[in-house]
Amino acid sequence: MSDKSTPISYGGQAVIEGVMFGGKHVNVTAVRRKNNEIKFLEVPREDKAWVRKLRKIPLLRGIVSLIDSTIKGSKHLNYSADAYADDTLEPEEREKQKEKEDSGWSLSMIIGVAAVSVLSFIFGKLLFTLVPVFVEDFFFGDTFDHYIVHNLIEGVIKLILLLVYLWAISQTPVIKRLFQYHGAEHKVISAFEAGEELTVKNVQKYTRLHYRCGSSFMMLTIVLGVVVYSVVPWDTMTQRVIQRIALLPVVLGVSFEFLKLTNAMRDMPVLRFLGYPGLWLQLLTTKEPTDDQVEVSIASFNRMRELDAQYENVTVHQSVTGSVLDPAKG
Repeated sequence: MSDKSTPISYGGQAVIEGVMFGGKHVNVTAVRRKNNEIKFLEVPREDKAWVRKLRKIPLLRGIVSLIDSTIKGSKHLNYSADAYADDTLEPEEREKQKEKEDSGWSLSMIIGVAAVSVLSFIFGKLLFTLVPVFVEDFFFGDTFDHYIVHNLIEGVIKLILLLVYLWAISQTPVIKRLFQYHGAEHKVISAFEAGEELTVKNVQKYTRLHYRCGSSFMMLTIVLGVVVYSVVPWDTMTQRVIQRIALLPVVLGVSFEFLKLTNAMRDMPVLRFLGYPGLWLQLLTTKEPTDDQVEVSIASFNRMRELDAQYENVTVHQSVTGSVLDPAKG
């Protein structure tokens, strides 16, 4: 990438046996196959003009980015899941699966996947928002009079549920490896931002925690949710539920802006502590990766930057070797 270009804050996502990185012009996923080859899914970024405009509006840009990343991330996660399943299928089953894949993705299938992704995102956010409300009301409904106290207890319950959920799923082998790839993703971004050459040895020196992580965002929605919900009083359970649903977009938007703020202030003494709760949560959502996993993450990042450079007709000096490219399925 040209030295004169505006620095880009790269982001990524762990997938099954791999990592996805989003660039300025393309999103790339690299996965390690059973035969030890690294294969890629490359999907050009095709943001609509109105989406690009919304990305510039504070508060709204956070919601747009979340929905957009959910839709695009699901395609890459599905790709990695298909590759993982293919490596574990018997030859006869693999042939049947190949016949289905050869039929291609119709427009209706693509729209269906996008719709399911958005609906799952919305349902998940509503579920995580409302369940703690009912739990808190069941145990403490008649204990306190002031709604702010109930909001605080609700926030604590929400945090406990999140921690228990993350700990429970991290005990499964597949999710544990997913969290290792999550750590590999963070290490690569940190090494790149520090100006290091992206070798396995160099990348492994860096922390698996990063300020600009979705895990930090989850923590912020809990903490800032208590603040936002306390601005609007409620008297009945019905009002409380309606308020939570109505203010959920505000909580997401404010949390996104605060995440950007903590990332910008991470090098400032005292102010950098604002991002610490999110970093602590990453102790659950990331694990130390192996050298092989870091190698996959580096391959994904380098390939993404190569393709971005091709779009801009500039040269990137780090390249990917010894890997095999899968055609994009979407």
